[in-house]
Amino acid sequence: MPPKTSPQLTIYRGFIFTGCHVWSPFVNKLETRLRLAGIPYRTAAGSMREAPRGKIPYLSIEDDDGNRSMLADTALITRDLVALGVLSDLNAGLSPAERAQDLAIRALLEDKLSFYLARERWVDNFYAMRAGALAALPWPVQIVVGQLAYRNVVKALYGQGTGRYTADEARAFKREIWEALSAVLVAARDGEVAVRARRRDPRAPFWTLGRAGPTEVDATVYGFVAASLVCTAAPETGRMVREFEVLVDYAGRIREGYFGDYDAWDEEV
Repeated sequence: MPPKTSPQLTIYRGFIFTGCHVWSPFVNKLETRLRLAGIPYRTAAGSMREAPRGKIPYLSIEDDDGNRSMLADTALITRDLVALGVLSDLNAGLSPAERAQDLAIRALLEDKLSFYLARERWVDNFYAMRAGALAALPWPVQIVVGQLAYRNVVKALYGQGTGRYTADEARAFKREIWEALSAVLVAARDGEVAVRARRRDPRAPFWTLGRAGPTEVDATVYGFVAASLVCTAAPETGRMVREFEVLVDYAGRIREGYFGDYDAWDEEV
């Protein structure tokens, strides 16, 4: 049953920064999903120790009676909020083929690109990543936790396969994904629906599947592009994303429309 009143939501982002996007594409994805629905929420740093499933981000939901529950994993959080009636299902009107396309693009970013980003951040640019991702921790603790994170990431990447590639191979695979996403977004921006929307509002967002409104994949796409534009611990990816004008245009329109209270990203990293 849907809740009788709107619950209080808090997103635990793992970063102490406020008023801006953070380096985690999954945090940005969850925030985007709520903003697309116009659902208010608060943010807090939180910690891995308190996180359900040991993952950032996580979300707390509290009703008027003070009953509080914790949700984890962005896909499961979205599913749970839809089931509670807090969010509507953005994919409800999609055909089976469109649902498959939406799911495939999400998987490309969340289950493939994310490993290349983890390698660039935690292996190639470890010290910058440690300083940013663990900024909420005291300096001595940063050293210990950072070393543990590095070892875990290296082990996970080797087991998954990304850690076995050369730097040039990983870079080529990463570029291939951004090129493919760029092509999808060019087609969406040039489509009839987006062109009509820009006639009414020149800065209107356009959506990944070329529809009049967003689908679930847009939260993921925006989350990854925004994270790549703000993360100084992944300068190669930041430069790569900026090479594809449509990626920056897509993200810029959504930021202006839904995150006007957040700082804009720099043109360069």
